[in-house]
Parts: sequence; structure tokens; C-alpha cells
Amino acid sequence: MASTLIPATSPDRRPQIGWQDVWRLPLPALERPLDRWIARLSGTLALRQVRGFDALWQLSPAADPFILAMNHGSRRETVYLTALLLLARGGKPIHFLADWNFRLVPGVGYLYDHSGAITVWRKPARPAVLNRFKPTWASDASSFELARERLASGASIALFPEGTINRRADRLLRPRSGTARLAIATGTPVIPFGIRFLGTRTGGRLIDSGSPIELRVGAPLVPPTATDMATLHAFRARIMDALGALCGKSPRAAPVSESHRASSHRTPTTADHTSIHDRGQPTC
Repeated sequence: MASTLIPATSPDRRPQIGWQDVWRLPLPALERPLDRWIARLSGTLALRQVRGFDALWQLSPAADPFILAMNHGSRRETVYLTALLLLARGGKPIHFLADWNFRLVPGVGYLYDHSGAITVWRKPARPAVLNRFKPTWASDASSFELARERLASGASIALFPEGTINRRADRLLRPRSGTARLAIATGTPVIPFGIRFLGTRTGGRLIDSGSPIELRVGAPLVPPTATDMATLHAFRARIMDALGALCGKSPRAAPVSESHRASSHRTPTTADHTSIHDRGQPTC
């Protein structure tokens, strides 16, 4: 699959925008006025915390299809980035893989529905009583299959290789293999996308999720053609090395027990739901 990106050093990159500009950006791919209004409102709120919007111009629809691989530091970043990517791409979405229970959140559910998010339904809700709504978004197709269909149609997707929120300020969590597996299976380039929180707390051990967020987009990584496990693991390591450099964290995975101690909240939210296999049939 061909993919053309504006290099990070290109002089053609458009400048950073302010919240006033959000309400003037053309969104031809969003036909409904309510969809445009929600995208602009969400983008306005996002720009109160997010810096580096100019990096998103590199992810124009001309670059589709690609897999956007992101580190995951807080819940809000998924909502922010869904909206900001809509604004940067004229309203054409990048399809995030997101847990089904996000659709229960007023406003967030609407944004996910109308940005074509790929629902992952395997995780239980909290409180458990909300699980009665789970069949509403269930599907016979796995999240992996749905993601693969989107890529085959020329669309792009976004996911989190760490598979859960990681509040550590110093290093990434051990990644799931789904990002690399999906890229190799479809021949789609992976674009590492660093989300860097500029503030820390607890003596620098944890990120401050309320601090300014800086966005950094890396060069696309072309997947190998070989499909053996050694190649898969090597490509997964390349993705995490690139991601770590962008977000300012070591790509060396923390031991699971240490990660749990260092994180103030380890309940999975959005995930790399191309961790797509049960050692057999790929699922998400």
C-alpha cells in the first residue's frame, strides 16, 4: 500500500493554529452540522492542553492508509486526538480502536460513532451493571478483522501498542504484538506518534495528566515481508524504539509488577486491540 507523508522537516508544514482557527477550518468530509460542531468544540477544548497541532498536518488523507501507533498516558488524549485529527484532515477520520464502554459516555460515544471508531467489546464495564448494554455494539467480526477491512478500503487506523494507560514518566510498558502483526499482515506502514506530557509528579516518576501535551509524529516504518515470529518481534521492537524516542520514554518494558506499582491506575481503557490473536485465530 502506497503512503506519502510530508517529512517532519518539510518547509510546507502549516503553522500551529489557535482555538479561533478551529472554527474556520474546512471540514468537507463531515456533512452533518452537528458533527462539525462537536468536532470543533472538542478540538477547542483539546487545544487548551495540546501543543504541536502542526504535527498533525503530516497525517493528511493523502497519506492513507497507515497505522498510527501511539503511547497512552491518559483517557482524555483519545478524545482529544480523535477531534484534532478530524480538524487536520478536513473531517476524514482516523479510526481508533476503542473499548465499547467509551460509547456509554455522553458526547464521547457520539464522537466515536461518527468518527468510525472500531469497537472492542471483550472487556467488562465498571460498574458491572453497565455490561447489559454490551450486546448493543457486539459484532460477529473481530476487531482485528474490522481493522484489516478498514485498511484494505484505504482508511487509516490508530491504536496503542502498550494496550493500557501507562502513567510512568520514564519508560513504556511491554507492548502487545498486534500493531506489528497487523502491519505485516496487510503491508501497511506504521507511523509512530509520540504523546509527551510536559509535567510530572511524585518526584518525576509519573506523568501529570493535566500538564501540557506535546505531539510528535515520526517517520513511517515499512513492515517486513517475512512472517516468522523472530521478524514480528524485531519489527515490534523497532516500533517501540521509535515511539519511545518521540514520547521521551525508554522503550525498555517495565516488569509487570513494577508497572503496576508505578501506575496510579492500571485499568485498561483503550488498547492495542490488534493484540489480535489467541495463538491461533486472530481476534481483538
